This record gives sequence, structure tokens and C-alpha cells, in this order.
Amino acid sequence: MSKRYNYEFKKQIVTLVNNGKSPNEIVKEYKVARSTVNKWVSDYNGSGSFKAKDNRTEEEDELIKLRKENQQLKMENDILKQAALIMGRK
Repeated sequence: MSKRYNYEFKKQIVTLVNNGKSPNEIVKEYKVARSTVNKWVSDYNGSGSFKAKDNRTEEEDELIKLRKENQQLKMENDILKQAALIMGRK
């Protein structure tokens, strides 16, 4: 089960790192995984946001869009197959 941290807490951690506090100290003091601290700092310093959608690359956005489109096309294809079967019986 993963822990959820609010925006203010994440911002406080990023501010501490940006002001020179060692990530190792933060990990020990606040009991947050090192990788989590690194991700928050990278995300916030890169985009000003902690939201995944704000930190995706163009390629990641395109992949998500293509997967949704592919799923939609599969569904439409299944519907057309069912319609063809029904029409073939008449």
C-alpha cells in the first residue's frame, strides 16, 4: 500500500532540497523513500507540478492517446462483427 502525500508536504520537501538540505537527511527525518524525493524534485523543478500528466513526455502522451484509440477501434470492430453475424442470419 502506497502512502499519499499532500501538495504542501511535497512542496516543503522540494524546497528543503532546493535550499541545500541533503536528500539523505530528508529520507531519514521524514521517512520518505529516496526515489520519491528525487521524483518530486525532478517533477516540480521541471514542470512546476507533481501531477503525472504534467510531467509526461510528448511520446508518453501520444502512446496513451494511441492506446485509447486502439481500444476504441477494437470495440467498434467487435460491434461490427456482431452486426455482420446478425445480418447474416436474416
